[in-house]
Amino acid sequence: MICRQGDPGDGFFMIKSGKVRVYRVNEGMQTDLAILGPGNSFGEMALLTGAPRSANVMAVEPVELMSLSKEQFDTILKTYPVVALALVKQMASWLIESDRMIEREHSRRYKAPRLSVFDFVVLIFLSGLFALIFNHSNPNGIPLFPKISLSSDIHRITIEAALLEQKNGTTCFVDAMPSDVYDREHIAGAVNIPLSMFDIMYMIGLSDMNKSRKIIVYGRTISRLYDIAMANKLYLRGHKNIAVLEGGLSLWKNKGYPLAP
Repeated sequence: MICRQGDPGDGFFMIKSGKVRVYRVNEGMQTDLAILGPGNSFGEMALLTGAPRSANVMAVEPVELMSLSKEQFDTILKTYPVVALALVKQMASWLIESDRMIEREHSRRYKAPRLSVFDFVVLIFLSGLFALIFNHSNPNGIPLFPKISLSSDIHRITIEAALLEQKNGTTCFVDAMPSDVYDREHIAGAVNIPLSMFDIMYMIGLSDMNKSRKIIVYGRTISRLYDIAMANKLYLRGHKNIAVLEGGLSLWKNKGYPLAP
């Protein structure tokens, strides 16, 4: 058990790897609130409100956490108001989702199920099929893959040129993937700034960096362009010498270039 419901809030936690279960106990009944994974955080509600912890948090698999004490947490909020705003928004979404979970649990207990598993699968399949047909036939359809444009002041860099920059040792490589992916494999010497925790991780890892220092960003999947989103965020923070790595980690690995761990 990492945190117990009713305990005083004395720390803020960010998940680097693994998963935790967040649940609440009322009158002997357990209500699941969330399963959190790498890039998610918990503990901010008690620190922001001063109230005891409102839920239990337990690991459901081996988990690695990064923690901040109440003093460190308060210092960050005072120094960087944008982080306070981000945490308030996150806390609000938590409260909304918590209410929804409780309503769903109440409905589940007092209403008989209306659909069989087979009916549910068929509905999902048909919904997906109609969505694909709509997107294919309608020019105003919903895009299946993200379209994120790169700032005109940010350029792309080839794998070969990036390798020379790494050997030179003056360029900062930023891995924008979630922490569990970074922990499995990353470019040697790269720092991890997960996109989902950008505001906090930026302050910890890059806020003191010289804004003129070159940064090479990488990390994407078929559906998430972490590298482009990260490069744009860094540009807005005042970094002007930014490049996005062409081919990303997969091409770097295929070339046999240095990896860690």
